[in-house]
Amino acid sequence: MRQFILFGMMTVLLSSCGGRMAEVQDGGDTLHLKYSSLLTIVRHEGYTMAQIRNPWKSGKTLHTYVLVPKDEQLPDQALLPAQATIIRTPVEHSAVFTTVHCSLLGMLGAQDKIVAVADLKYIKLPFVQQGVKAGKIADCGSGMQPMVEKIMDVKPDIIMLSPFENSGGYGKVEEINIPIVECAEYMENSPLARAEWMRFYGLLLGREQEADSLFACVDSCYHMLQQQASKARHGGHRRTVLFDKMTGSVWHVPGGRSTIGQMVKDAGGNYPWENDTHGGSLALPYENVLERAGEADVWLFRYSSDHTYTKADLLGERDGYKMLKAFRQNEVYGCNVEKTSFYEETPFRPDLLLSDIIQILHPNLIQSKHLRYFENTK
Repeated sequence: MRQFILFGMMTVLLSSCGGRMAEVQDGGDTLHLKYSSLLTIVRHEGYTMAQIRNPWKSGKTLHTYVLVPKDEQLPDQALLPAQATIIRTPVEHSAVFTTVHCSLLGMLGAQDKIVAVADLKYIKLPFVQQGVKAGKIADCGSGMQPMVEKIMDVKPDIIMLSPFENSGGYGKVEEINIPIVECAEYMENSPLARAEWMRFYGLLLGREQEADSLFACVDSCYHMLQQQASKARHGGHRRTVLFDKMTGSVWHVPGGRSTIGQMVKDAGGNYPWENDTHGGSLALPYENVLERAGEADVWLFRYSSDHTYTKADLLGERDGYKMLKAFRQNEVYGCNVEKTSFYEETPFRPDLLLSDIIQILHPNLIQSKHLRYFENTK
């Protein structure tokens, strides 16, 4: 797997390249984070403290972790913030509730540290599916109501899961005395800020060097691509991009401060909701989307299907799609999340997604002509 990481780096480089916010204790060395607005990591003698700001409540802390190497004594409790969670590192056994974090552990060469997963049907990673079949990884059922007995049987050191606003806590999972790592990186408002969280996970897993190296590669590749796109952007019309499609009676579009919204800008495109201040998605009726983005030059959408979508499939879902300029001009690109690794890769490899968007917006800019996630919908 480590060879895979190095190969992936070379390929990309060659082709495109609670309570109130606790005060960080004095006397430590702050780890320099270039982009993250939610993480603060400070090294102290014998331990490292990581604080996660609450993305939904300004000035509040979501969680504080104290990472103590297994060969070090526990620090004096009086030196630590109240309600801090102590985790012995490196973590050897993890219960992982999301496919994206399973994928990240694979990227860092730590896939053998996964001993339990939730929502297995959404995890397409072969090493996870094979691990469950072989009895090496426990299937704990639904992430919303996991089978805590199975989690306890495999004795994980941590449980990695994604927090949500007003979730009301984690139910029985909080009662089994296993540290919960709240993976809130999806609330960052830039692609590189989200990806930078791999450095925190590297500290947890004893893969600090691998995480730092991978992030340096992602950072470098992303900026090389962004610089290429800026040349096209300054040379003429900025093409407007519409994202996703109707789900039931609403159209969920990425908010203006979402990582997708930022990525369109970095790709030299125009995003109809770029002035919106939401980091998540917006649930809008079709009429609002048509009014704001009906004249968008390009339409990118994600879907889940056992076959490749056609324009006929789209019209079968909603005849009104034919009113979109991008539909009429055959500038529609679909990403089948069942057939690609979109959700597994892009949160921590935004450079790979940026390459796709740039190639679609500026087809003559990048020579590789290979789309990783999207394809033109005929």
